[in-house]
Amino acid sequence: MAINFITHFFFFVFFLYTFSATCQDSDLETDCTNKWIHIRHLPPQFNLDLLSNCSAYPLFDNFCPYLANHGLGQKTHNKSHSWYRTDPFMLELVFHRRMLEYPCLTSDPTHANAIYVPYYGGLDSLKYLFGPEVNSSFQHGLDLYDFLVHVDSPNIWSRNYGHDHFMVMARPAWDFNQPLNSDPLYFGTSFLELPEFYNVTALTHESRAYPWQEQAIPYPTSFHPPNLAFFESWVNRLRRSRRTTLMLFAGGGGISANPNVRRSIRLECENATSMSANGTEYEKLCEFVDCSNGICQHDPIRFMKPMLQASFCLQPPGDTPTRRSTFDGILAGCIPVFFEDLSAKKQYGWHLPEEKYEEFSVSIPKEDVVFKGLSIVDVLTSIPRAQVRRMREKVLEMLPRVMYRKQGSSLGLRSKKDAFDIAIEGTLERIKSRLQEVAAQ
Repeated sequence: MAINFITHFFFFVFFLYTFSATCQDSDLETDCTNKWIHIRHLPPQFNLDLLSNCSAYPLFDNFCPYLANHGLGQKTHNKSHSWYRTDPFMLELVFHRRMLEYPCLTSDPTHANAIYVPYYGGLDSLKYLFGPEVNSSFQHGLDLYDFLVHVDSPNIWSRNYGHDHFMVMARPAWDFNQPLNSDPLYFGTSFLELPEFYNVTALTHESRAYPWQEQAIPYPTSFHPPNLAFFESWVNRLRRSRRTTLMLFAGGGGISANPNVRRSIRLECENATSMSANGTEYEKLCEFVDCSNGICQHDPIRFMKPMLQASFCLQPPGDTPTRRSTFDGILAGCIPVFFEDLSAKKQYGWHLPEEKYEEFSVSIPKEDVVFKGLSIVDVLTSIPRAQVRRMREKVLEMLPRVMYRKQGSSLGLRSKKDAFDIAIEGTLERIKSRLQEVAAQ
């Protein structure tokens, strides 16, 4: 299956890029002012060949099943039009496919406002994280740099020394910031620590606390509608959904005896199940969906139905500050509850503007929950019903901004900016600002 997919994808890439790059007319020129993007041609060793190794890393996972539908994965069931078993690590492939539909592509790099590098850096990192080159993780990216700078049209890079280049790396940035002189080595590669790539913009699942190269963009969820009718049908369902549960936590962890916010959430949820919901509009105060060991990752039915019935979805940090569940919850019309700013507010400014958080989310300091015994149930039940309704409506307004619509979607749906569109807008603006700063020096 993987080989057939890669073959079809290769021919699609060749045809669509050639077509797009040669179909520039005067009308499009007006619409594309300051939006032109050139796609660099990379040898398949940097993208498509990495897909053929989809079963080569048993310590990671066999990701061959998730290559279907250009990285969206297989449909959740045969009659599904919008729901897929999407693996978040396939974002590089999903983004590449969407880039080929971008209306402002140019074959002339000197005419471009930005240069897209279709490098599957997250997939390429697997050989360093889980494969035979684990002791050479400081070399991750050096072969790509050599190709961009010395092999393929060096003038494209030297024109702005990488300041106009961008790529997608479908892992948290934390996985790419191993110090070059780390001894002993710890989990991760040194891609973002390489001086060679300091000027390149990397779009990652999560950014670090003080990022320079990277910008966080939403994890892909399982919802990828092909047209406006399916999108609006889903939003209408969210509006009709009866929210009979006050709060929900879908995740794992929290079983350690050491104090942490997930442990506090699970303990409060267990206690809440034995408490009466009398005096509230809810039938139950808390529901816990156990997603330990990744059992929910490719099965959205496990968590989406309970999310549809909950008013608030708890989003505590785990191994990293953010969770894909944050975006799953928004797609379910479930108001997110954050326990630290780095979980979303300090990362996803392009997609979820920082000044909007009070309108669509709740913030509860994790220290107050863990060490001061603050009751999450008390905080949430104290919010007036009218305010909850306004917050949920704001969540629905934000929904398109964290959704990756299906490739080849209808013109009507394309009128709503999705996560890809906003990522491209943000990247173009970021590169423009960087080039202006360089010119002023």
